[in-house]
Amino acid sequence: MSMKNSAILGEALISMRSTGLRTFLTMLGIIIGVGSVVLMLAIGRGVEISVRDSIASQGANLFIILSGSTTASGIRTGSGGAATLTVGDAQELAGLPGVVAVSPNVAGISQIVNEGQNWSTQVRGATADFFIIRDWTVSAGALFDDGAERAAAPVAVIGATVAENLFLSDEDPVGRTIRIKNIPFQVVGVLEKKGQSVDGQDQDDTIVVPLTTAQRRLFGSPFPGAVRVIFVQAASEEAMKGLDEKIREVLRLRHRLGENQDDDFTVRDLTAIGQTIQESTQAIALLLGSIAAISLVVGGIGIMNIMLVSVTERTREIGVRKAIGARERDILLQFLIESVILSLGGGLIGLLLGGGLSMLIGSIFNLPTEVSLFSVTLSFVVAAGIGVFFGYYPARQAARLQPIEALRYQ
Repeated sequence: MSMKNSAILGEALISMRSTGLRTFLTMLGIIIGVGSVVLMLAIGRGVEISVRDSIASQGANLFIILSGSTTASGIRTGSGGAATLTVGDAQELAGLPGVVAVSPNVAGISQIVNEGQNWSTQVRGATADFFIIRDWTVSAGALFDDGAERAAAPVAVIGATVAENLFLSDEDPVGRTIRIKNIPFQVVGVLEKKGQSVDGQDQDDTIVVPLTTAQRRLFGSPFPGAVRVIFVQAASEEAMKGLDEKIREVLRLRHRLGENQDDDFTVRDLTAIGQTIQESTQAIALLLGSIAAISLVVGGIGIMNIMLVSVTERTREIGVRKAIGARERDILLQFLIESVILSLGGGLIGLLLGGGLSMLIGSIFNLPTEVSLFSVTLSFVVAAGIGVFFGYYPARQAARLQPIEALRYQ
């Protein structure tokens, strides 16, 4: 920076310091605007992360196939009302290209008892691949394997919520015996916490037992091998493209459905549902950010108004400076520097304020808010742009003042 430019910057700072309260009040609009934008984008980003983590906790690249419905006395049940899926269907689907894991399931709500404690929860019969699909690991003990399923072993892996409600805090559930529908099961593992799913259900409030055990000893079966749900995991998002149609083709062929017959099953693409939710969340975040950005424009108008007032108050000063040799460019530059300093100073304070509030809100509401580099860069660029845009007109008015007229101004 040249000596002349340094002198202009110094004069701008001295002028702003002499009207400290007015300078702060001028910056206030930018502070609120930048703080609001940063806060809204941080909250939106936090919601997006929360939704994405919740979706990921249910399994990546996942298809959920539900059995069909039944009709009795004119009343139709929803999906899963009839046992139209079988273990054989699952085995056939496991052979499709791009499929890495398949798990047929049955499930029901049962009362669980451990000595003097009891708890009602969902009990799910599944194959060992279910833990791979859901990316479930244990915090204690171990998962059951294919051998336990073949033997229809009375073993169970329980969720963290079930463990908290059936056992004391200092008790180790592993190795203990619980009763499901009055049938003893040995607890072999406790699942790591997953938290809530996208629809708000507690994923830790569950018990998983071998599929064959559930079919033979807990829920029965309308016919051998019948299941209510089949989970299918693809190797990647790319592999999912077109896989749903292949799944339908295989199941329709196995179920011997004619061309004019409807599917007796439902295929749901969990990834597609998750993407839709994320897109909606992003749209809401951008909307909130846009609304908050309006306050930046209001702040810029405030800067322009104050700068115009400042030009009027300093007319004689401008006349003196021009009389002793200051050029139009020097006057223009000084007022532009003042405007940009107001904007960037307000932007920095607003950034700190927005970041601090986002952390506070995140801790209060347990929301993973995140101040991204994008929001920081956007805030500073917009703040600097507002300083130049709204400061240029007053600066030009000051630069165009005629020295003689400025000196005569009272």
